[in-house]
Amino acid sequence: MSPATAAGLLVALASTAALNWGFFTQHGAAEVMPPLSIRRPVASLRLLAGSRVWLAGFLVGLAGWALYVAALELAPLSLVQAVSAGGLGLLALLQWLTPGAGHPTRREWWAVGVAIAGLVLLACSLASKSPVGKAPPTATIVLWLLVFALAALAVAGSGGLGVPAAAALGAAAGILYATGDVATKEAVVAASVLFVPVVLAAHGMAFVSLQLGFQRGGVLVTVGLATLLTNALPIAAGTALYHERLPAGALGDVRLAAFALVTAGAALLVRPPADVAAAARAQAVLGK
Repeated sequence: MSPATAAGLLVALASTAALNWGFFTQHGAAEVMPPLSIRRPVASLRLLAGSRVWLAGFLVGLAGWALYVAALELAPLSLVQAVSAGGLGLLALLQWLTPGAGHPTRREWWAVGVAIAGLVLLACSLASKSPVGKAPPTATIVLWLLVFALAALAVAGSGGLGVPAAAALGAAAGILYATGDVATKEAVVAASVLFVPVVLAAHGMAFVSLQLGFQRGGVLVTVGLATLLTNALPIAAGTALYHERLPAGALGDVRLAAFALVTAGAALLVRPPADVAAAARAQAVLGK
C-alpha cells in the first residue's frame, strides 16, 4: 500500500467519525422539533439553525465532508467508501452510549461485527498495491449521475406504495449523497468545475430528504439506510466507472469478501426486526 493510500484511508476514518457523529446529533435535535415541511423551507431552516445542538452536528458534518474530499485526493473511491461504511458501527455505539437513545439490539450488534470484520479483511487486502484506475468519459459520468438522480426521485415517492416514510427518505438521501460523492470524485480527479453544481444540488436535496426522515423514524433506519446506499453505490461506481480493479489472486478474493461483509453488515443493521415487520403486515391486513 502506498503512503498516499494509507494517508487517504486514515483521513477517511476521521471523515467517517465526523459525519456519523454529525448525523446522530442532528437526528436527536430534529426529532424533538415541530414538524419540518418542504413547503415551508425558510421556516424549517430557521427551526434547524435555531438549535445549537443541531447546528453543532451540522458543522461537524461539514468538516467530515471536507475530510472526505481530502481522502478522495489520496485514495481510490472504492476504498474510501468501504472505510466510510464502517461508520455504521460508530452510529450504533453512539446510540448505545447516549442516555435515552435506546440500546441497539443483539441483531444490530451482530451487524456491527459483520461490518467491522469486512474492514479488517479490507485492511488485509491492501498488502498488495491496487492497479490505478482511469477516468471515464464525461458523458458516461453524466449518464450514471442522471440514473442515480432518477432512482432517488422514485425511491422518495415510494412512501405512497407502503414503504415507511423514514426508510424511503433515508434511501433517497443515500442515493443522492452517492450521486454527490461520485460527482465530487470527478471534480477532484478531473479538476472540472462542471460537476461542482451537481455536487451542491445532490447534497442539498439529500440534506432535505434526511432531515425530513429524521422526524419519521429512528436514527438507524434513516442514517443507516442512507449510509448503506451512500457507500455501496460509489463502491460500484469506483469499479465500473474508474476501473479500480481488484488485486490479483487471493487478495482480490479477500477484498471482494470485505466489500460483501461491509455491505451485508449495513443491510442487516437497517433491516427491521421480525416482530416489527410482522406487526406492520398485520396492520396492513386489518386496514384493508
